[in-house]
Amino acid sequence: MSTEFKTKADVKDAVIYCRVSSKRQVKEGHGLDSQETRCRDHARRLGYRVLEVFPDKAVSGGKLHRPSFNRLLAYVEVQANPVAVIIDDISRFSRDIESHWALRRALKAVGGSLESPSVQFGEDAHSILIENLLASVSQHQRQHNGEQTRNRMEARAKNGFWCFPPPPGFQFEKRPGHGKVLTRKEPMATIIQTALEGFACGKLETQAEVKRYLESAPEFPKNARGEVRYEEVIRLLTRPIYAGYVHIPNWGLNMIKGQHAGLVSLATYQKVQQRIEAGARVPARKDIDVDFPLRGFVTCGDCERPLTSCWSKSKTGKKHPYYMCFNKGCDSYRKSIRRDDLEGQFADVLKSITPAPKLAELARAMFKKAWDMQLSKAKRVQASLKRDLAALDQQIDEKLDQIVECSSLTVQRAFERKVEKLESDKLLIAEKLDQKPGPKRSFDQMFELAMSFLASPWNLWASERIEDKRTVLKLAFSERLAYNRKTGFRTPKTSMPFNMLGGNQMQLCEMADRGGFEPPTP
Repeated sequence: MSTEFKTKADVKDAVIYCRVSSKRQVKEGHGLDSQETRCRDHARRLGYRVLEVFPDKAVSGGKLHRPSFNRLLAYVEVQANPVAVIIDDISRFSRDIESHWALRRALKAVGGSLESPSVQFGEDAHSILIENLLASVSQHQRQHNGEQTRNRMEARAKNGFWCFPPPPGFQFEKRPGHGKVLTRKEPMATIIQTALEGFACGKLETQAEVKRYLESAPEFPKNARGEVRYEEVIRLLTRPIYAGYVHIPNWGLNMIKGQHAGLVSLATYQKVQQRIEAGARVPARKDIDVDFPLRGFVTCGDCERPLTSCWSKSKTGKKHPYYMCFNKGCDSYRKSIRRDDLEGQFADVLKSITPAPKLAELARAMFKKAWDMQLSKAKRVQASLKRDLAALDQQIDEKLDQIVECSSLTVQRAFERKVEKLESDKLLIAEKLDQKPGPKRSFDQMFELAMSFLASPWNLWASERIEDKRTVLKLAFSERLAYNRKTGFRTPKTSMPFNMLGGNQMQLCEMADRGGFEPPTP
């Protein structure tokens, strides 16, 4: 290629096209700058006048549609004189042979010509052959790099490392000898952990309640309308990564123990999946909020339909909250009940179920004895789990032998599903064996935590959080409360703990020895 300077009459207009394929190259800034420098040197040697630079940032060489190249085509098309498009190397132009010639045809259609300091482009057979070979080599390099990257990522995932962008609640932390490992990222990790554990134990009864909980957390990301989409809720509830496992079905990697610590246990994750399969799905309702916490829980005393709620505006423009029954066949149809009256009477009901203080010591002795029995049982369970684990290994080996010997694809798939179930059970047992048989907290801590609610559920009800109020309704009462406009609340049916601690039968109880009340029989 000639490098002699042209005369002023022969000066040709030129534009520069640069491209890098990764965000890392964009951040470091070296790839685009070096390409532009080489292209400007080429233009200066040939006496070209550089009109514009078009950089494509983080665009794969295999793509045909590129934002900056499309602007380049539009720019070249409106120029009065022919324009040379200078590229650093053919691999910066394209790394796919089909895309390469499609881009070349588009450039030729608008009157542009391709030039490079690395290769001579031409229309003769020899030049086209060289161009084809170079484009094929660039395509091969791109595909080979992709395969190598995929193989390295797959090998790392098999060792329990997450090799994709960190999911919400996690961040990457470099550790010597391991590279990047997922670690908790607060406060997102705690928010997601609370949502998963709450849904597993039933505190958050439906996916709609999980959605409302996430929306109530200021740190959790939301859309422009301040909402969390149901797709995001399902994604959080169904990702094994939060249980500490790497699961990539597209690569054939199922439930590999991760190198990171999960936000919840595998048992909690499986409870979440069971609740989802059981259909714990209720559409979110906008009218269930802190303004009317008893909506849907208190029923009409005449027709036993749940009361609804509304705001009524007076002549002065002031709004007043009411509960009412909207059942047309009911005697109380559209008969409003002041919110303060109904919720005030409910507060009296809640305070009335508080257990007598003298029963606390008796309950403590009973729970302590049951606590000690569970501790001794936990040690026996550990030995039983080890036997179960060995039995599962034997069953898995038998199923694998049956898969090899079987010739029917249908039967093989059935055996494979059975093996997957056994592997899942094995992981759960292994996790239980890793845990210490003792409790995470002492008896005094756990007892005080439980009795703080049982002794005064009113304290939790006084919270401003709708989730706390709903928790009180679920834990304190076994059925909905019926309310009559004239007589007030009917006798509530409380849950078992309050029945035991608050009923007259509890006062007649006493601790029994191991031998019982009757004298031992010889």
